[in-house]
Amino acid sequence: MKYLVIAIILFTAHLQYRLWYDKNGSIPQIKAYEARLAGLAEQAEKKKQRNAVLFAELDDLRGGFEAIEERARYELGMIREGETFFQVIE
Repeated sequence: MKYLVIAIILFTAHLQYRLWYDKNGSIPQIKAYEARLAGLAEQAEKKKQRNAVLFAELDDLRGGFEAIEERARYELGMIREGETFFQVIE
């Protein structure tokens, strides 16, 4: 009976060591993996939102001339013939 108790204590000590300090699956390592996973999930969500905006812009550009003209006006300063350009300085 004495050897059985010692074996159970040693086995329990071994399991506790593996639970807290082992390189393959200890509790602190699992917490670190969960934190990393949460960070990656957040990055993935931001990239999904960015992709949605880019796809919407792409659809606008494919859809017609108005979106292309608007972009040319704001980014390149396009002015049509017969239009007058006014610059407002504040």
